[in-house]
Amino acid sequence: MDDVLLDIRGLRVEFPTRRGTLVALDDISLALQPGEILGMVGESGAGKSLTGASVIGLLEPPGRVAAGEIRFDGQRIDDLSQEQMRQLRGKEIGAIFQDPLTSLNPMHRIGKQLVETIRTHLPVSEAEARKQAIDMLREVGIPAPEQRIDSYPHEFSGGMRQRVVIALALCTGPKLIVADEPTTALDVSTQAQIIALLRRLCKDKGMAVILITHDMGVVAEIADRVAVLYAGRLAEIGPVREVVQNPQHPYTKGLMASIPVPGRRVEWLPQIPGSMPRLSEIPHGCAFSARCEFAHDQCRAKRPPMQQNENGNLSACWLSVLEQAETGGRHD
Repeated sequence: MDDVLLDIRGLRVEFPTRRGTLVALDDISLALQPGEILGMVGESGAGKSLTGASVIGLLEPPGRVAAGEIRFDGQRIDDLSQEQMRQLRGKEIGAIFQDPLTSLNPMHRIGKQLVETIRTHLPVSEAEARKQAIDMLREVGIPAPEQRIDSYPHEFSGGMRQRVVIALALCTGPKLIVADEPTTALDVSTQAQIIALLRRLCKDKGMAVILITHDMGVVAEIADRVAVLYAGRLAEIGPVREVVQNPQHPYTKGLMASIPVPGRRVEWLPQIPGSMPRLSEIPHGCAFSARCEFAHDQCRAKRPPMQQNENGNLSACWLSVLEQAETGGRHD
């Protein structure tokens, strides 16, 4: 499609070890349009952050893209050199991480860091770059930006530091933001402010956002679509309302059932039995089969294809395949 900004096709990420090759991401395919917010959820180790790192070219060695491709704005980027990726990452793709102090140099004033980033990627003078930096700090909600621009990172609160990181990610006008757990380290009220800020900036600037999080409440609040990952595979993807209200994959159903509902009193919340398998122990067939109460022989023997239902959800479950076959649905 012409309006696709990010197109990931059959992405496979491997980690060679002395005991063999571990597959951390296996056949991940998804697309993102300009101005769209895609939430990416799943348990720790599901592959969310690794997908984001693959997009921005920050895979830790010996991790490698072993198959598939990543296209950004029509250009393939997974095979770019480190220098080419650095230029793209700073100008066209921004990144927001969980801990602001990993993105900010504690030894330099935030103004110096913003100005350097702007001048590295945009042909402007130092004075113009400083003006742009002040304007960006004001836009993300930093009070008195003309004075605070000369402060050090430790002089800001956690929420204010995260706003500075957002300003750093946006100061060159990127088309895509990869936000990896951007609110996890913040208190609830500050989380709400940061989420509202991201949503507003996305609308105002037409940016696409990949929001990596374990918080379905955050995804339901801000995302247009949601992708559910399990053991390095895509379990389900679709419009956020449909996935939240009408999940298709048993894993997604388990995630939704474990979320407390305000006003509903229960003795305990349902939980998914067992734990996610290690990369060296992923079962044949469906990766979720060992924990799924509906699993049958076919689930354990053969990996299910992605199947689309009438509401637009795509899920990788043999039950969905059988249901679609019985109702005459089409098989994608």
